[in-house]
Amino acid sequence: LVMSVSLEVSKREVRPRSLRNKLRHEGKVPAIVYGYNVESTPISFDGQTFSKLLRENGANAVVTMDIDGNKANTLVHKVQTNTFTNHFEHVEFLSVNMSEETEVETEIVLIGEAAGAKSGGVLAQNLYTVLVSATPDNLPERIEVDVTNLDLGDSITVADLPENNEYKVVTDSEEQIAAVVAPAEETETTDVASEPEVIGSPEE
Repeated sequence: LVMSVSLEVSKREVRPRSLRNKLRHEGKVPAIVYGYNVESTPISFDGQTFSKLLRENGANAVVTMDIDGNKANTLVHKVQTNTFTNHFEHVEFLSVNMSEETEVETEIVLIGEAAGAKSGGVLAQNLYTVLVSATPDNLPERIEVDVTNLDLGDSITVADLPENNEYKVVTDSEEQIAAVVAPAEETETTDVASEPEVIGSPEE
């Protein structure tokens, strides 16, 4: 279960604009928090601490913060990173009511090696996230899908995801998550010489 994690934040001034660059220069991330019981408030926090928090808890963790003595339970709503440096440019937090369901995107992770891939097929993943609905403390960090029994021509759809009492999957049940396809579909246009290589490559 995802526990809530706390993040130390400070309120920040928004004028002049040069303050943002000063913050970033100090390793701080400019952010904003708004939503349930919170007026839209500009904040900042330590970039490395936040990076570690995301790495260890996933993007769907409930982040608690103290804004002027007012405790807010938040979800990371939007993260802007710098394409070149990967540093956080700006983060939006959505304050949530812990007893109310909310919808978020959750990563799908395929586990196991598909049977069909061992016999020459290619495992193709078509869907990388699904929309789930749950109270904030029950939001899954990821949903694992075991593909071990998938044979050539088999596929897994959203409807095949295991039932879970803590959250409900909102994405259309007919959407295909992954399938094992014949390598010919993948390699028709490539040079014949490269085909054995494709068949022999271990599936990730």
